[in-house]
Amino acid sequence: MNFRTDLAVELAEIHKKELSEGLETSSRQEGTVRVERTRITTAGAERIMGKPRGTYITIEAAPFSSSVTSADEEAEILAGEIAFLLGGRDGLILAAGLGNADITPDALGPLAVGRILATRHMTGKTAEAAGLSHLRPVAAVAPGVLGQTGIETSEIIASLCEKIKPSAAIIIDALAARSLSRLGNTIQLADTGISPGSGVQNRRRELSRDTLGVPVLSIGVPTVVDGHTLGCDLLGEWGYAREAKRHMAPEGRQMMVTPRDIDQLIKRASEVVAMGINRALQPELSAEEIHFLVS
Repeated sequence: MNFRTDLAVELAEIHKKELSEGLETSSRQEGTVRVERTRITTAGAERIMGKPRGTYITIEAAPFSSSVTSADEEAEILAGEIAFLLGGRDGLILAAGLGNADITPDALGPLAVGRILATRHMTGKTAEAAGLSHLRPVAAVAPGVLGQTGIETSEIIASLCEKIKPSAAIIIDALAARSLSRLGNTIQLADTGISPGSGVQNRRRELSRDTLGVPVLSIGVPTVVDGHTLGCDLLGEWGYAREAKRHMAPEGRQMMVTPRDIDQLIKRASEVVAMGINRALQPELSAEEIHFLVS
């Protein structure tokens, strides 16, 4: 049965038994946060998993929609994993928030990038006078979507990479999951880039080192499950095969399901992602200082 998911950890659960080699998994617990690493190391595993070779890190914590749970721990762990995947690489970083800010489940990227501390323009005496000359250069952009701009996101970001020549790009986007339990409490990082829209069957040109010419780190939070996958997950593979036509019309199989509290989920998830990026790129600044500079 074909389950749609952007999460490598879910694909590993599905395919682990058939992969005797090429798939490495490990996990650890840090306080209330669980961190799982999935590494795809061979061409065979790459083909079966449907994802390129590389490292995928999943951070699972309390639901982002909770109004009483602090997300500081998640942001700090995220910052450490971002620094790990960047591998000590210094220089200018381009952060791009993909998605449509007018569609709430797709607004993670634009909202997160709006809270990233952009510092590329802080140079010379102006930066010195403000005491900010030590900051790492960062550029941040929300390129919109094809229907709004008439330009492929990949074309915009590739042009920016060619012009400003960052040492790496960080791409933020909403993801699709297989399981409802993953919505709003999971962050996935990967050093393999990203194919925007793949989880909702609207795959666009990939953003990767091959297409942008620089290393690409992707960060995403699952915000939707599609109707077909939800039916498979709730009814079970064989039950779904028997009952699909009776329980789900064709329109239902094309539906995207998102939590009722998606507004709060997206708001807090974007804040956690942005803070994690800011702390990873500007480790000299405290969380309080970052809040002050981006507010």
